[in-house]
Amino acid sequence: MLYYLFSWLDQFNFPGTGLFQYISFRASLALITSLIVSIVIGKRIIARLRTQQIGETVRDLGLAGQMEKSGTPTMGGLIILAAILLPTLLFAKLQNVYVFTMVIATIWLGIIGFLDDYIKVFKKNKEGLKGAFKIIGQIGVGLIVGSILYFSDGVVVHKRVSANYQLQPDERFVTHEHAQSSGENYKWIQTDDMTTTIPFFKGNEFNYNWLIGDFNKSYGWLIFIPIVIFIVIAVSNGANMTDGLDGLATGTSAIVGLALAVLAYVSSHAKFADYLNVMYIPEAEELVIFIAAFVGACVGFLWYNAYPAQVFMGDTGSLALGGIIAVFAIAIRKELLIPVLCGIFLIENVSVMLQVAYFKYTKKRFGEGRRIFLMAPLHHHYQKKGIHEAKIVARFWIVAVLLAVVSIVTLKLR
Repeated sequence: MLYYLFSWLDQFNFPGTGLFQYISFRASLALITSLIVSIVIGKRIIARLRTQQIGETVRDLGLAGQMEKSGTPTMGGLIILAAILLPTLLFAKLQNVYVFTMVIATIWLGIIGFLDDYIKVFKKNKEGLKGAFKIIGQIGVGLIVGSILYFSDGVVVHKRVSANYQLQPDERFVTHEHAQSSGENYKWIQTDDMTTTIPFFKGNEFNYNWLIGDFNKSYGWLIFIPIVIFIVIAVSNGANMTDGLDGLATGTSAIVGLALAVLAYVSSHAKFADYLNVMYIPEAEELVIFIAAFVGACVGFLWYNAYPAQVFMGDTGSLALGGIIAVFAIAIRKELLIPVLCGIFLIENVSVMLQVAYFKYTKKRFGEGRRIFLMAPLHHHYQKKGIHEAKIVARFWIVAVLLAVVSIVTLKLR
């Protein structure tokens, strides 16, 4: 909203109003604002949660220090959601298709998580929202996001091709002022197909339509939308699994968010896209503002969520964080990088699946269920080994930083 106000004032040459035309300036404001909102509002929300006795019910799993957390305020994800949405509404272009998509996904996933926490806390049902309803809600997010990104006229990419490239249907040649000097060697084309990036490979572009042998928009959505749904479900549940130690999911999400901010900025800047030979995504620069607010919200929430936690985010926060990361990566055509970038979420998810599958297999074969890990998800395995949770979280963060660096390096490492 403030973007439009200051753009209007800029017409009258008000001092300083032109700064709002710069993505870096608005992203910085979004980051600072989200930090302030999460810390200031967070204190009030935590006090309110304590007053309403909205505390975590902890099952005794025999973990060190676990029962001490009983009664800690939960549903703190409301702090994260407020700290993301408020700066986005203030500083981003709200009619931008990417911003609009991210806001919808954030609110929708936040509602699903809120309902789950509400049932657990107020209805005293430890199971919360039934798994089937969670999946239906996540499918709804994937369906909406996939449809917007596939069918919206505002979603296009510019790709660099050889000078003798033959145009395909729905493609046209475009020019970039930053790429004029290389026009003899290659050209730029604009396309609205759902091309994505395959990390670590030269010529690393992949068109989803290829999977069904169709290179136009008639049927490509049949493969693209289910893939979006799968990614949203997988990453949001991965973040939910990771949220088991103080600050683990929040800090990991902040690290992933920083990497996504770099990838989004590069992909939405014609000069950098030309230099790095990556797809240029017009209008995606507004996503940098959103992800800056996301990082600020996570870091601000850590003020209260770091060990020993004064508040837990609950599913209100964890489902939203994972879903936001998934949708954002899809929007900037980096979803195939998720297994690397979100490696912590992946290994947490996989550890649970392996544990359950192996237990069932050994019980069927030997009559006695056996385990791969002392406990799943993986962070509980290390707790069972006697490692303090603060050290586990710090080491997971270090791994997350390494994975984020590797993800950014894929821009040139092919």
